[in-house]
Amino acid sequence: MLELTEPYLQKAWETSGYNKFTPIQEKTFPIITEGKDIIAESPTGSGKTLAYLLPLIKQIDTNLKNAQVLILAPSHELVMQINQELQSWTKDSGILSATLIGGANVKRQIEKLKKKPQIIIGSPGRVAELVKIKKLKLHQIKTVVLDEVDQLLIPEHQNTIVEIVKSTPKERQLLAFSATLPDTIETQVEKWMNKPELIRVNKMDMDIPEVEHMYLVSEARDKIETLRKIIRILDRKALVFFRDIANLTVMAEKLEYKGIKTSAIHRDQKKQDRERAIKQFRGGDAQVLLATDVAARGLDIKDLEYVIHMDVPLDATQYTHRSGRTGRLGSDGGTVISIVTSGEAKVLKKFGREVKVDLIEKNIYKGKIINK
Repeated sequence: MLELTEPYLQKAWETSGYNKFTPIQEKTFPIITEGKDIIAESPTGSGKTLAYLLPLIKQIDTNLKNAQVLILAPSHELVMQINQELQSWTKDSGILSATLIGGANVKRQIEKLKKKPQIIIGSPGRVAELVKIKKLKLHQIKTVVLDEVDQLLIPEHQNTIVEIVKSTPKERQLLAFSATLPDTIETQVEKWMNKPELIRVNKMDMDIPEVEHMYLVSEARDKIETLRKIIRILDRKALVFFRDIANLTVMAEKLEYKGIKTSAIHRDQKKQDRERAIKQFRGGDAQVLLATDVAARGLDIKDLEYVIHMDVPLDATQYTHRSGRTGRLGSDGGTVISIVTSGEAKVLKKFGREVKVDLIEKNIYKGKIINK
């Protein structure tokens, strides 16, 4: 078991709300500390970020003014969230970090690197860009973390990840984490590793809060009205997912017109606009956050009770990641609601069988959501 002997870690533990380590943390701590490579699969909200952060934090040598750990993540939101978690555990430690994401001012990021941070957290494109122009040197990296590795290795990122990994020393440690780990990804990442340990944690191993999964059938043209009714009935914050940016934008305007305070995030926005939208939602200035799947990875809203699918996800994996924004460890559970056409309902049921969740059909009757 990992011992938090350092005063700054003991203090962080006291204020963290944790009373014990989670299964993924217990399983990975000793292996990471031994310097071994890991491929780990564990459900959304199970504490994966801390599973690699804590043992790596303990090994940082603050006397060395160079990058020792590189963490790669697929979205801006996840990069910032990892850094936020890191900051809460390294206060008064002397450990410096830098976040490197596209869309942000590259000159400011270069200035951050001049301060010699020991931990780099970044998105693949910007990290590769700074390596290429020799502003980020990875020759002394001891550990590389691929967070949400299945998303990092999609075709558009794959070559970039390969180039970044090649820029690090051959003897470095490589850790790959994800909530879903297809065999193809596992096989691919193994090629870069030295006898990796494979760790799988499932929901049965954990005390994860109950999440109810339901769906309502609606004509496509009536979905906005169904959503409006649901939001009025719930009277709680809700995260609403869309596949299409244009559809999201139209829905945001319609909800605002109907008097529902709304914010939105999607891939085409500037970093500052996305940060502002999330801040409004977290702070209660917006009741509804509309999002494309850029937010499915790494967006952690404390005590978020409701996730709503306005479009059927592309696959069961995407359903898992979207839905995993609610019912996280330490919460009282959550509810996932899908608004689907009759055709989409068949696809949704197929996903439900694949991820082993019971999907209950509901209706709206006299201002209440009831069983059909």
